[in-house]
Amino acid sequence: MTKWDYSVMRRRSFLTAAGASGVAALAGCVGNGDGTETDSGATETETATETTTGTTTGTAAEEPPELVVGTYSSFVDAPSTSPGPWLKETFESEFDATIRYETPDNEVNHYIERASRGVDIAADLYVGLDVNMLIRIDENLDSPMFTSVDDLSNRGDVKESLEFDPDGRAVPYDTGYICLVFNKLFGDSEFTAPETFDGLLKEQYADDLLVQNPVSSATGKAFLLHSIKAKGRDSYLDFWQKLKENGVRVLKDWGTSYDAYSKGEAPMVVSYSTDQVYAHESGEDLAKHQLRFLNDQGYANPEGMALFEGTDQPELARTFMDFMLRPEIQAEIAVRNVQYPATTTAELPESFGKYAQAPPEAVTFNYDTLRDNLSDWTNAWERQFIGN
Repeated sequence: MTKWDYSVMRRRSFLTAAGASGVAALAGCVGNGDGTETDSGATETETATETTTGTTTGTAAEEPPELVVGTYSSFVDAPSTSPGPWLKETFESEFDATIRYETPDNEVNHYIERASRGVDIAADLYVGLDVNMLIRIDENLDSPMFTSVDDLSNRGDVKESLEFDPDGRAVPYDTGYICLVFNKLFGDSEFTAPETFDGLLKEQYADDLLVQNPVSSATGKAFLLHSIKAKGRDSYLDFWQKLKENGVRVLKDWGTSYDAYSKGEAPMVVSYSTDQVYAHESGEDLAKHQLRFLNDQGYANPEGMALFEGTDQPELARTFMDFMLRPEIQAEIAVRNVQYPATTTAELPESFGKYAQAPPEAVTFNYDTLRDNLSDWTNAWERQFIGN
């Protein structure tokens, strides 16, 4: 990623009355690049130079305004492709402004911690929120960290099924669908994944599945939630116990599990329905990247963007959000982020449409249901699956 030398960084204070217990609970969370968190004692220290307010003349006034966008690291510098640099270049070529990305190791938890302590937040906008992060924010802060956005010209193009914030703060810009990826060439004969959740429990699939820990991985959490949708709130733990007895391997995050899958350690892994897009671009054998939507469903995991409360660049931030929702920008984000667009107007290239697959039925839980139940569900899973 290009290093930009900015002599002036805007600052503002964002104060909240959140208790110290919320900060302590978040202090060890570090992102893994797929929206996941693992424990770490690392914290990030930021320094900033304050500007002189009220100045309307001189060199500073002639510089284009700067938009600071907080996001996760792979949005900017993934090993394959990332939408971040292209978005920056394209936006700056059209608008009289500059974009600077801020990618703290703790991802959105970095901003929750700072808000909890009353420490300055330099970012104007956050890109990469999901519903679980939004719930974490609302549980740990007494004052709003993001403000609602309802005046974007392209807002109406967002698919209603992907909306995950009842208060209108988070605006979806893409989505992934969680499914199984399987290797058709695994073993001595042609391997075929089961069609249902119950099928995973059959003896013929013993030791064949790699999943991610739902406590530390967004992908794993989505698969757990899909299993709850499929098996019911009263039966999902029984399903997971049987899955454990059938030799399922739970690894910490998507990267670890997909690496194990790529090395041939198992014929199935929980991943995304856009898997063949990247596999095709990489020249890999698509027989090793077959997709299976269990119960003909895929769990939707949309990402959103939100405007920080108190930003000193609200209009520029809204302009960037509207820009993100334009049809041609949505299509490019989808290709570079290997996810589906959030809008109905994006015109995807033929290659993407050929290799990406949407599920026959997209399923998800809404904000209220997850806010009231997610912690209980994951805690119960951890007690039973890890404790036994």
